[in-house]
Amino acid sequence: MIGRLQGRVIEKQAPDLLIDVQGVGYEVLVSLNTFFGVPAAGEAVTLHTHFVVREDVQQLYGFGTQSERQLFRHLIKVNGVGPKMALAILSGMSANDFAICVHNNDIATLVKLPGVGKKTAERLLIEMRDKIGDVDATAGGSAAGSNAAKADISQEAESALIALGYKPTDAAKIISRVANESVSDAGELIRLALKSMGS
Repeated sequence: MIGRLQGRVIEKQAPDLLIDVQGVGYEVLVSLNTFFGVPAAGEAVTLHTHFVVREDVQQLYGFGTQSERQLFRHLIKVNGVGPKMALAILSGMSANDFAICVHNNDIATLVKLPGVGKKTAERLLIEMRDKIGDVDATAGGSAAGSNAAKADISQEAESALIALGYKPTDAAKIISRVANESVSDAGELIRLALKSMGS
């Protein structure tokens, strides 16, 4: 089990990271909340990780805080919620926001997340109620700057949303709607898109 990585960022393309740890490059999938807090390429980073092994895939998931990893581990134990959906949930809201949804039985907010239908949302509320007290912090941070062209920024943001489970047409529409001249990087654009879809 790989529980922690400490190294330097080689590549960043939401929601994927490539981290160099003493000459070994680790491919890591992260939530967008964690992605926003990861520094630029070449900078040092520390991630708490969870390693998923299945017959067809071995994947390392990374988290900016232990509480986010803890919530991820609780989520993937819920029937019908796999790692991809758990990562989408953690990208659409912080661990603290998820806790608030559970405490308030807020199905309406949960069903706005990609892949989460009413039945799954109800199951999450029921099964997470006695576990959510373990989650005591949120993963956050700001996106690293980028000098990419506006078109490249929009494309990167769309790709990130699609990777998290949103339909390509929906991703394109929402990115087009929130994109403006003041948005300087893909991370900020993704954050605006998620906020727009959650409102």
